[in-house]
Amino acid sequence: MRYRCAALAFVSLLTVNAHARFAEGLTEAKGRNDALAAQEWRSLAEQGDAQAQYNLGVIFANGLGVAKDEAKAVKWYTKAAEQGHAEAQFNLGWMYANGQGVAKDDAQAVNWYTKAAAQGHADAQYNLGWMYANGQGVTKDDALALVWCTRAAEQDHAKAQYNLGWMYANGQGVAKDEVQAVNWYTKAAEQGYAEAQNGLGWMYLNGLGVAKDETQAAKWFAKSAEQGYPDAQNNLGWIYANGLGVPKDESLAIKWYTRAAMQGHTKAQINLGTMYERGRGIPKDDAAAIKWYIKAAEQGDADAQNDLGVRYSNGQGVVKDDVQAVQWYTQAANQENSKAQYNLGLMYEYGR
Repeated sequence: MRYRCAALAFVSLLTVNAHARFAEGLTEAKGRNDALAAQEWRSLAEQGDAQAQYNLGVIFANGLGVAKDEAKAVKWYTKAAEQGHAEAQFNLGWMYANGQGVAKDDAQAVNWYTKAAAQGHADAQYNLGWMYANGQGVTKDDALALVWCTRAAEQDHAKAQYNLGWMYANGQGVAKDEVQAVNWYTKAAEQGYAEAQNGLGWMYLNGLGVAKDETQAAKWFAKSAEQGYPDAQNNLGWIYANGLGVPKDESLAIKWYTRAAMQGHTKAQINLGTMYERGRGIPKDDAAAIKWYIKAAEQGDADAQNDLGVRYSNGQGVVKDDVQAVQWYTQAANQENSKAQYNLGLMYEYGR
């Protein structure tokens, strides 16, 4: 089983939170429709009221009571941001980062995220950390990525807590510390963040930064899997297939492998193919096994490509076909898969 650590992920928070933030400003316009609210706030905004300018930006960004117009959203966010309005600074940074209503400009995104982050805006701190981690709009700097991610995490920002855990687990921008990784994964996991739940399950399964506990691993994989996270679904399938922390149940393994495989998870596709090939938890079906191996191979999974090469070379579940075998071995070998390189060498040696 392989746990795939997710890279720091840029969160598109504007579209998720904008309407909620807009609703918070509906004090004077409570009970009226968005169009009337827009009229009232425009008057205040033109008089220089920063909150009204921000609210207008949200209205135009989301088309609430007015025709959606991202350029006008940028205009009003800018006016509010220049007066130090942290939410407007964050949203303006997001617009620049995504090229919405303005030409994409990562440097400007960093500029506005920095201003909002300095005021303690957790979302801005998180996104600023991502910009430093990935060198977008700023020189890549893992140490500063850690600083800003930590500040957001300390405000209970679940995504920041997860990514901070990932940085400690992998020694990115900080000395590797699996105990700290578990600490931050736990905080995010307890907030229901699926990636952190999966990460925490992995730490328990392998005894990394915490005493090995397969029951706890199964618990956290299940919480994540039930939210639809494919890595966790694959991991939970593995847990059931091998009876780790739960009673062995190959039918449940099939269930979770299938859910992950349907989302394009290559390792789950391979695992599901193996279950079909061996008749574990499901009637043996070579055609179904090959179907899942091919799906993984076509997504570039080198292990699946090598396995397909073996099957075509030996006629396992497919008609023997040396041309197909060489094709799949070559694709895997080009990805530095040592088994495929060896198998491809044998094909050339024996003129197949």
